Amino acid sequence: MSDYLVSFGIKDLIDILCVALLLFYFYKIMKRTGSLNMFIGILVFTFVWMVVSQVLKMQLLGAILDKLVDVGVLAIIILFADDIRQFFRDLGTTRSTRRLFEWLTRRKHKDDSSKWTPLINACEEMGRRKEGALIVIGSNDEFRDIRKTGERVNADMNQLLIENIFFKNSPLHDGAMIIIGERIDSAACILPVSSSETLPKSFGLRHRAAMGITERTNAVSVVVSEETGKITAFHNSSFQSDLDPSALREFLSEHVR
Repeated sequence: MSDYLVSFGIKDLIDILCVALLLFYFYKIMKRTGSLNMFIGILVFTFVWMVVSQVLKMQLLGAILDKLVDVGVLAIIILFADDIRQFFRDLGTTRSTRRLFEWLTRRKHKDDSSKWTPLINACEEMGRRKEGALIVIGSNDEFRDIRKTGERVNADMNQLLIENIFFKNSPLHDGAMIIIGERIDSAACILPVSSSETLPKSFGLRHRAAMGITERTNAVSVVVSEETGKITAFHNSSFQSDLDPSALREFLSEHVR
């Protein structure tokens, strides 16, 4: 034990910190998806496996647990495939990663926030009239299956068109509008609903659907509340509520790429 402590160096400390950060990130994933008990069960099983195999040196039981671990790793990959994809997507879209990539490629990010003006004006007007809306912005690959659940629109982003789609008597108002690039791709789409306990009780089904899509993709979703008229924006399983037009513009400029 003393020999180990003497040989303990900065590399070992970094190793421990990396493992701790990895466990913390998985803890956040499990808590977000409602699988916290499964995470605790995995930790307990891993601890028992290490004690049996490394400390007690029980060969028969250790061999059985080794086989279970081999199968368990594959099972975890299958069960949490979406979360693993989200992990690598988040890794590539964090602010520090983007800045590093832009520095390496020597590209300057230009301010193109004016392109969101039709969307922002529509949300402001619908909020004033208390007309509910759910709008999701992202890339084509993220919505490959979701787009099929709604009706194809394929139109330029236009304030009046957005307002007409979410008008209460419109056949397309019930569901999500999908925006890809600067075009309205589809409407009346069905989104996965989040079971997160971090959402306020006052949030309805639109808000939970907006959270649900950001839990599975790197999309940005915007909700106009039918009850209060307030605008809420979601990204990466977090949200900002009661946004005014300038705050919404800043949110979209920061998170939509």
